[in-house]
Amino acid sequence: MNIVVLQGSPNKRGSTAILCEEFARGARSAGHSVERVDVADAGIAPCTGCVACGYEGPCVQHDGMDALRPKLLAADMLVLATPLYYYGMSAQLKTVIDRFCSANYSITGKRMKSALLAVAWNADSWTFDALMAHYTTLVRYLDFQDCGAVLGYGCGTPSSTSRSRYPQAAYELGRSL
Repeated sequence: MNIVVLQGSPNKRGSTAILCEEFARGARSAGHSVERVDVADAGIAPCTGCVACGYEGPCVQHDGMDALRPKLLAADMLVLATPLYYYGMSAQLKTVIDRFCSANYSITGKRMKSALLAVAWNADSWTFDALMAHYTTLVRYLDFQDCGAVLGYGCGTPSSTSRSRYPQAAYELGRSL
């Protein structure tokens, strides 16, 4: 299986990256190919909402999405990875997801698998409620097959994340595919 991980943190060595690397290690051990895309460095501008693409492209903007689109369309699985910023995904990841607009029919037609990796400083039971509602809605709308989520409660620093159970959970999720 060809897996693309959209790593949504601007911190390439932070807690989100730790979960991404462990997920990828697990998935590779199960024989899958994994490519991590650090979306904060991808040079992707926000969707203008012009809908000139007709939901199937091409997009009128020519930026980093031109390179990402073929990777998305070649993927069998898409993993969304994000730190929790004010109880939602990072703006960097949301920007990329909004730009799915220009490949909407191709993405939904693939019936890709998906997973969510997320980390948060907060450890309250409700910490990920809004993010999970958004992810669940995306899965439904894009006709993804959800393979699971690793929600890292109390992962405010890379050292606290490394010492938690969440890297192992990310590895196990990747290995289970």
